[in-house]
Amino acid sequence: MSDFSADVNLARKGDTSAFARLYSLVYEDMYHIALYSLRNSHDACDAVSETVLDAFSSIKKLRDEKAFRSWIMRILSAKIKQKQSEYYKYFSDSESETDELSENFSFENVELGQALEKLDPLSRLILSMSVLEGYTSEEIAEICEMKSATVRSRLSRIKQKLRLELC
Repeated sequence: MSDFSADVNLARKGDTSAFARLYSLVYEDMYHIALYSLRNSHDACDAVSETVLDAFSSIKKLRDEKAFRSWIMRILSAKIKQKQSEYYKYFSDSESETDELSENFSFENVELGQALEKLDPLSRLILSMSVLEGYTSEEIAEICEMKSATVRSRLSRIKQKLRLELC
């Protein structure tokens, strides 16, 4: 993980260029996690945008400069959960249809997509952070506010469930 200290300190003082540099280091991870968790590119963009706005407006509250990545991912996690709860409210009486993950839809991934749909939202979030973005269980635990051992055991169960589903 990068040391964000210098740019965080500048961003706290109102330097928008420093915040832009910080954002440029994490935006791809943020978008991939949001897209994988929400399964809708528009909602993923919205979640990332809302996260950036919240982070920019509250950067002064960040206590540990070195924890910028986990801090902004925690904000993103909250935005993702908020979007997912909106889904449940909207589709409470009917089965929701899944948007394509990208414009390059492939029928080869249908089984995987169906298996991923069966996972609960937190499991998709943990899996995306681990598999897609390479976060450690300690980093995921900090972001999701749970114990790292819980993350490891949950990740193991998620992978086992997917293996059984796909075999």
